[in-house]
Amino acid sequence: MSTAVLREMRWWDIEPVLALEAELFPEDAWSAGMFWSELAHSRGPGATRRYIVAESADATGRQRLVGYAGFAAAGGLGDVQTIAVARDQWGTGLGARLLSDLLHHATAFECDEVLLEVRVDNTRAQKLYERFGFEPIGFRRGYYQPGNVDALVMRLTVQETGTEI
Repeated sequence: MSTAVLREMRWWDIEPVLALEAELFPEDAWSAGMFWSELAHSRGPGATRRYIVAESADATGRQRLVGYAGFAAAGGLGDVQTIAVARDQWGTGLGARLLSDLLHHATAFECDEVLLEVRVDNTRAQKLYERFGFEPIGFRRGYYQPGNVDALVMRLTVQETGTEI
């Protein structure tokens, strides 16, 4: 089980997030500008984004970034923008913790449904999303560039009974 601590992403996290992004997604990594733009919409009364990081102590006791996740909301629709977990943290439950946090905030943003795109070759992530109730609804051909990899689009619908996501 992951002992990483989750907290809100701040501007000073962008550099270590970019390092993890480049390691995990070398062909289609986000740029610093993309993260800056997302963080610009994550604070204040009109916030429409939720970005978090996960930190864990290394062997020397120094904190290091081991994961991050982001969510966008607009007009009752939420979108899981990104989730990443350091390879040495795979299988610890950290991805589930990050997704749980995003979905909790989807409820706070009053989202009726949540969408996400995941690489068709990323079965590990697909299984995580399915455990949370996401269902495949389509494909986006060539979505991930420059590798021209298709994305599986998945959706989680909030129950009409008022159950939280």
